[in-house]
Amino acid sequence: MNLTHTNNALITLLALSFGLLGVSFALGANPNSLVATFEFYGFDTSLNNKMIGLLTGSTMIALALATLAAHLKLIKPTPALVLALIVSIVPLLTLLASNRWMAQLGGFPIIGSGQGIIKYFAVIPLYLFLFYKNKLTDKQHVFLNFIPIAMVLLWIGGMKFYEFEAKAIVSLVETSPFMSWLYTVFSVQGASNVIGGFDVLFAVLLGIGILLNNKKLIIVSGLACLSVFLMTQTFLITATGALSSSTLLERLGQFVIKDLWYVGNLVVIATLMLFKPAK
Repeated sequence: MNLTHTNNALITLLALSFGLLGVSFALGANPNSLVATFEFYGFDTSLNNKMIGLLTGSTMIALALATLAAHLKLIKPTPALVLALIVSIVPLLTLLASNRWMAQLGGFPIIGSGQGIIKYFAVIPLYLFLFYKNKLTDKQHVFLNFIPIAMVLLWIGGMKFYEFEAKAIVSLVETSPFMSWLYTVFSVQGASNVIGGFDVLFAVLLGIGILLNNKKLIIVSGLACLSVFLMTQTFLITATGALSSSTLLERLGQFVIKDLWYVGNLVVIATLMLFKPAK
């Protein structure tokens, strides 16, 4: 995989994900998540749900178009980076709100709310790599792209060991042709422990592989992490309520499509650690 292939893959993932998210928000999907964000900034009283959806959706669609335009050198990359910062930082700052967290469990993000928000940490490293690669060293790019992977797998993987999360994923796991067998071998909690253990184990191993510059360990752990994020994409087809004929994606679909960003993070790590492209 050379740098051109990597860039093309990242552009496809980013444009596709933000395009789908933008259209679904603009069509009115998952308004509660947007209202919670606008309430944090005190804008909820001046805008109705439809306007909030249109504003958010239009911004994401603009980001998808700006990403493509910058890649094709039709515009400078600055507008794409600025929009990416807005789209990412605006929801991320709402993590400061108490309603995003479960204090009684040590501060885990609330299911479907905080969990979806922390995924925005994956976005900025991808734009820095795409358009400002030479501003940072390869090690810095690898580090910046590993952080969100480790964060989401350790954080959300750790939640799988709690009963409330084990029960919450039943509807996803039992409808998956790839994962439903877990419930024939393990209990609901046992299956959740296996999934969480897998996430945590390979996130740690990937970090060790990067630290030791061990290509074999990076390949094995990287593929394992990749399987996690690709598996979630199958929920778009198998899980109830992920897709909608009227809004393309619903709440679950929006949650799942964000994992494409982590596929991008892994692509960057593989490119820089395994293939060493020329600057």
